[in-house]
Amino acid sequence: MSRIGKNPIAIPDKVDVKISGTTVSVKGPKGNLTREFHPEVKISQKDNSVLVEKYSDAKFHRSLHGTVASHIKNMIHGVTEGFEKILIINGVGYRAVMKGNTLNLSLGYSNPVDVELPQGIEAEVEDRGLTVKIRGINKEQVGQFAAEIRDLRRPEPYKGKGIRYSDEHIIRKAGKRAV
Repeated sequence: MSRIGKNPIAIPDKVDVKISGTTVSVKGPKGNLTREFHPEVKISQKDNSVLVEKYSDAKFHRSLHGTVASHIKNMIHGVTEGFEKILIINGVGYRAVMKGNTLNLSLGYSNPVDVELPQGIEAEVEDRGLTVKIRGINKEQVGQFAAEIRDLRRPEPYKGKGIRYSDEHIIRKAGKRAV
């Protein structure tokens, strides 16, 4: 049995959850999120909590049980507090600049890279263009956009140049050595 799925998900005071069939809508101070879930999972609301139940003990139902519960928990967290990913840019001449709704990145290529922010995502550049904070209420969207930015120039293992997450540790390699 899923240890995540069997626990009820608490609903804070300022959050409104509506369940209609397999669709869950969460409304909070930061915005609204709606998501359609698989019909093989029963989602119900009781008092100030959301309950996720599985129909059988089959492997497919067990896997859906915890996943659906985690998605609902992330939706509630997103509309109350939001999610944030911090990217660190490391390299000589590497930097980021916000121009309206576009993130302009100088990453050592012949031309700067312009990335349009998707709807629902905010980006903030700090520390003279070396730190990019990506915020939003949808955890999947924030993580995906941060991964796309990181893929523009992944950190390399010799000097550590590139874009990395703030909590990521780059394992460094020794370079060539004269004998």
